[in-house]
Amino acid sequence: MKKVNIGILGATGAVGCEMRKVLEEYEVPVGELRLLASARSAGTGVPFQGREVVIQETTDESFEGLDFVLGAVEGDMSRRFAPAIKKSGAVYIDNSSAFRLEPDVPLVVPEINGADAFDNHGIIANPNCCTIIALMAVAGIAKISPIQNMVVCTYQAVSGAGQAGIAELESQMASIAAGEKPVVKTFATQIAMNVIPFIDAPYGNDYTKEEMKMQNEGRRILHSPGLKVNCTCVRVPVMRSHSIAVTLRTERKVSVEEAKAAVAAFPGVRLIEDYEGRCYPTPLDTSDQDLVWVGRIRDDLTDDRGLTLWCCGDQIRKGAASNAVQILLSMIR
Repeated sequence: MKKVNIGILGATGAVGCEMRKVLEEYEVPVGELRLLASARSAGTGVPFQGREVVIQETTDESFEGLDFVLGAVEGDMSRRFAPAIKKSGAVYIDNSSAFRLEPDVPLVVPEINGADAFDNHGIIANPNCCTIIALMAVAGIAKISPIQNMVVCTYQAVSGAGQAGIAELESQMASIAAGEKPVVKTFATQIAMNVIPFIDAPYGNDYTKEEMKMQNEGRRILHSPGLKVNCTCVRVPVMRSHSIAVTLRTERKVSVEEAKAAVAAFPGVRLIEDYEGRCYPTPLDTSDQDLVWVGRIRDDLTDDRGLTLWCCGDQIRKGAASNAVQILLSMIR
């Protein structure tokens, strides 16, 4: 593969740092790596592939000469710099929600709909982290018979809220151990020794934006415009890796045995039937790696055409950074 020049927009955040790590781990042939962040981070040097790369302040001129830009910023900042990235001629692989539902922007999980990435107009969107993890778990089943609907409950780690979420859980755990009252800043209420069944802003239908992403994005990725998803998103006091319970209904009956075989054969997925004496994965099992682990595949007792499963995946890696790098690799190959 020829060397390519790559920028990371939002290089100092949790996902941006992970993107740099994954680029190095995957041995991507990088000519120049341009790390872009706010002015307060500019001038700091970080190691990459045996050399030091200095973080630069992001401006509209920051993207000239780049082949690809990996986005690791919030939606408003993504929209702010997307025109400059497109003008430079670079392909923008964006991890934010800014462009995910734009009809002319492909929304891509390489193992599921990787070919969509090549029909782009300068921007490719990375899906929501829980959408990636859940769809990776069920995509093998969907190849046997189309999925008509899903009921999903997510159990999302605090790192999904960035470095501030991790710091808040650590701080609150320390306060509780010391017999002090925990300080609440990042989350709506105490997260240590608690769960919070409300993530993101209201959508307008008694669901949240995070919950509606599973349906809205899932329809595009699976090429299934009629897919219906009922989703409840829950923040849990786990540092890293999201866990998801999925109950799905297929067009025709898929047996448990068929489902297990399909899941086991799907790239990027690991079927768990007997791992250290248990039939299920946990967040700790799946942290700091890219496979989505799937277990407890069983019949749905309320629907003859239903199946239920449990899955876990690292939302910073496969749910964000690694998925973006995998899209990049597929294009330069």
